[in-house]
Amino acid sequence: MKFKHKIRFFFLVVIALSGYHIEAQTVRKPIRLAVAGMTHGHISFILGRAYKGDFELVGVFDNNQEYVRKLSERYKFSNDLIYKNLDEMLDQVKPDAVVAFGSIYDHLSVAEACAPRGIHVMVEKPLAVNMKHAQRMADLAAKYKIHLLTDYETSWYPTTAQSFKMVHEDHFVGTLRKVVIHDGHRGPKEIGCNPVFLDWLTDPVLNGGGAIVDFGCYGANLMTALTNGEKPVSVTAVTRRFKPDVYPKVDDEATIVVSYPGSQCIIQASWNWPFDRKDMEIYGDKGSVISVNKNELRSRGVGMATEKVEKITAADVAVYEDPFAYFADVIWGKITVPEYGLYSLKNNVLVVRILDAARESAKTGKAVGMK
Repeated sequence: MKFKHKIRFFFLVVIALSGYHIEAQTVRKPIRLAVAGMTHGHISFILGRAYKGDFELVGVFDNNQEYVRKLSERYKFSNDLIYKNLDEMLDQVKPDAVVAFGSIYDHLSVAEACAPRGIHVMVEKPLAVNMKHAQRMADLAAKYKIHLLTDYETSWYPTTAQSFKMVHEDHFVGTLRKVVIHDGHRGPKEIGCNPVFLDWLTDPVLNGGGAIVDFGCYGANLMTALTNGEKPVSVTAVTRRFKPDVYPKVDDEATIVVSYPGSQCIIQASWNWPFDRKDMEIYGDKGSVISVNKNELRSRGVGMATEKVEKITAADVAVYEDPFAYFADVIWGKITVPEYGLYSLKNNVLVVRILDAARESAKTGKAVGMK
């Protein structure tokens, strides 16, 4: 090959490779994202999120149009993005993905609207108000091959990821025996939840219950992931209404005992803690791991005279501290959701089964078997 032909060939190769690079980049264009339901107090998670190039907000919907207008003023998004009808929004803006920030009861209608259109969905915890809704949502996701994820704050915690690593990979605690999980705060009204959120959060139909659902779901989600989807033997629960004048329709206190063939999980969900808390204690026959909060971890193994106390950050362990970045990478195919991972559909259907059993147990005063 003559020299000038070699030069020409070289540049053709460079152009071809450059073209491939450009094509690869265009595949990763921002995901068209719409919001379905906006009354959840966690709406700030998405509307207040800094632009990272992974999502483009293309539409928002909620039946409470007055509240949506207030949100548009606060978060500076255009009124042109606001829709009065979910189906109309989906058909006009054609999003790739939807995040749901309405009542838990509304999660089913979001899935029913999005799944046939091939739109991926992420809902705030828990997945659904009951198993009838959860199973319908799972069937839709399977039929139309969409991702249906559930977001929990504790899924973002570096200490959660480190705890799981110590249990599953390092085998630090040995055989798992007992997990105690505390979640909650002083109460949604006491901490100042806005009225539109409080209205459905304290409704037994729209939320499925009070503290037993609002915070009981965290423990069920974490334990399901810790046991890789092991099915419980039984569920026993006790609920109380310590503040019936504040929460007349739902419980504000719940203790759930989930029994497994070789272990036990005690979930303490409360709107009566004197402070905010999301912590988890994991015990085995060889040691313990306690995540005190998002970043503080305590551990002690057999033979250790005292506990080891560590500060864990995202630099120390593989964890997504942004659930929407996780959602984006799942949609792009960069990562695969573990079968019983914290965000997974199988995990969160089982969470709803546990919550259903817990409500039945609290109502009947008996342990509920889970065949």
